[in-house]
Amino acid sequence: MKKILTIFTIIATMLSFAGLSSAKDGMVEIKGSDTLINMVQRLAETYMAKNSGKFLSVTGGGSGTGIAALINRKCDIADSSRQIKPKEVEDANTKGVDPKRIVVAIDGLSIIVGAQNPVNKLTVDQIGKIYRGEVKNWNEVGGSDAPITLYGRQSNSGTYDFMKEVVMKGEYSSAMKSMNGNAQIVEAIKQDASGIGYVGVGYAKEAAGIKVLKVASTPALGYFDPFNSADVKSGRYPISRPLNQYTDGVPKGVAKDFLEFELSPEGQEVVEKEGFFAIPEEYQKYNDGTLGKSMELRDSHESSTDRNAGTS
Repeated sequence: MKKILTIFTIIATMLSFAGLSSAKDGMVEIKGSDTLINMVQRLAETYMAKNSGKFLSVTGGGSGTGIAALINRKCDIADSSRQIKPKEVEDANTKGVDPKRIVVAIDGLSIIVGAQNPVNKLTVDQIGKIYRGEVKNWNEVGGSDAPITLYGRQSNSGTYDFMKEVVMKGEYSSAMKSMNGNAQIVEAIKQDASGIGYVGVGYAKEAAGIKVLKVASTPALGYFDPFNSADVKSGRYPISRPLNQYTDGVPKGVAKDFLEFELSPEGQEVVEKEGFFAIPEEYQKYNDGTLGKSMELRDSHESSTDRNAGTS
């Protein structure tokens, strides 16, 4: 199926150069977050296997890249592991684009270290200090006497923004090594006994040679595991977040059909198989509004979902 996706990507590119709308020609282009890419590719494969003649192209590049593509009408669906920024909404509106948000999965952003690292848990404050460069040795957080090596994402990544705004509340250390995607961070940590990184939970669950740390808002509230669905969905795991897709206005045609498949029980089962978590009821109701099923629900639930999401 990956070969099929590659062929579809080539076809979509040709249509783009020809000045045609891919969605109108039966091709839906999806672009953006590298956290979502494996999951959305699997969803697309499953959807296309069930729907002959409906084609989807799924590519990455980061949340910022996907949202920029939507604003410039270069894709039909933008994958984003963060919420769209006010300036991006302003730019979109200037170009006649009306971004609409759909929440497709929940992620417990996972803090990973080498398998032999004696550290098993950290607080959000400790993680922030490590990534700001204020804590530089593992012995400052209960580990061995060894310098900490920082691995993170590039600035076009929604996960980069999420960590900066929600966890660090400050600037990254200049010593951080910027990686292209989640898989690169996992591989780097496997080879660096002093390393620390952050990845979407779907990339951490099946990875060998790493340890996933428990995280606490404060020690008094307890440390929680990103693999625990109830803790992630309830927010007890303190760095959980919704994973989003954006469309220009209320989606239509194949794009809407695919989004409804993603949110269906079968689609959400794929989400779980890829290591992420199915969306809770509050997001199901929010999505109904975005998809035009019940517009009044969107207004009543938008404020509550955003409060629970933090800066997604």
